[in-house]
Amino acid sequence: MTNDRPRWSQEVTRTSNALDLEPGVFTWSDPGAIARSLKASAERSQRRRADPFRSAMSMLSFYINRAGKQLDPAQRARLEQAKDELRVLYGRSRRNRAP
Repeated sequence: MTNDRPRWSQEVTRTSNALDLEPGVFTWSDPGAIARSLKASAERSQRRRADPFRSAMSMLSFYINRAGKQLDPAQRARLEQAKDELRVLYGRSRRNRAP
């Protein structure tokens, strides 16, 4: 059975306006530039529901998760580095994960 309705994640990607992102930001090769762009977009936005750090990190995580297995491993690594760069920009440390 096929469903012609867009998936919720596709709908969010298409219609969400919480952050005005620079075109192609997730395809850039510099993790620092990606993080700085996301930070600027999050701080500029008047439509976000969370604080700028959470909004930027959520957008980045959403993109990584949405791309799934289709995301090039090298680009996935750059985007994961961008998460670390975002943490540095906002003075946050990486959360400890349970063993």
